[in-house]
Amino acid sequence: MDHAAVLAAYDRQLRHDTTGEGGDTRVERTGGVVRVTGSAHDWNGVLWTDIDASTADAVIAEQVRHFTDAGREFEWKQHSYDRPADLGERLLAAGFEAEPTETVMVAEAAALPAGPELPDGIRLVPVTDAAGVRLMSEAHLAAFGEGDAALSEHLARRVLAQLTETPDDIVAVVAMAGDRPVCGARMEFRPGTDFAGLWGGGTDPRWRGKGIYRATVDYRARIAVERGYRYLQVDASDDSRPILDRLGFTTLCTTTPYVYRP
Repeated sequence: MDHAAVLAAYDRQLRHDTTGEGGDTRVERTGGVVRVTGSAHDWNGVLWTDIDASTADAVIAEQVRHFTDAGREFEWKQHSYDRPADLGERLLAAGFEAEPTETVMVAEAAALPAGPELPDGIRLVPVTDAAGVRLMSEAHLAAFGEGDAALSEHLARRVLAQLTETPDDIVAVVAMAGDRPVCGARMEFRPGTDFAGLWGGGTDPRWRGKGIYRATVDYRARIAVERGYRYLQVDASDDSRPILDRLGFTTLCTTTPYVYRP
């Protein structure tokens, strides 16, 4: 894989040239940023920037004004190659809160090795409706605990909206142990790009280390290939990064979400 070429494609296709997620989202290229503004259940934030030390503070202040006026919490998705080099410090000084840094990893979907056989008693079930989304939410809580209930509810609303409004742009799946959901994962397509994004995959601690997450990656990779997408892209946590390394994913950069809550 040509790291520089893939990073350039990622930056251009998924950040600069983003078309948003449909529905009520609006993409604007203004004042040195590409930002996405939508409803409360949509992702709202700054995806791409062309700023430097002389313009950064004013641009940050303008984005805070914009999203505050819209009544939206928003995320500034800062990448390790973004400029200025002290952008993260400037965001913190402006009242943003840093969330855990993630590793942007990419693999050619068709080149991934076949996934493991599922453990006895586990089956993968496609998610297509509200009942399936509820199972995904239960799996999220099983993986991360009740302290993540607000995020789980937010994700459930967002996934259900995507399944309802833009069903061709998302694939979701839940791993079931009998009638208990133990892992939920989804894949979001960006039409007109080479990339399909993998999200979720948190697994109930009682079922970790048994190949379930890898099986959801394989499930989604096969669908991505069928739909003509070349690359799988993941914002990987520290837990999932070693698994993805073993599967052949390559690190492009890191990304830190900075969140502003009006």
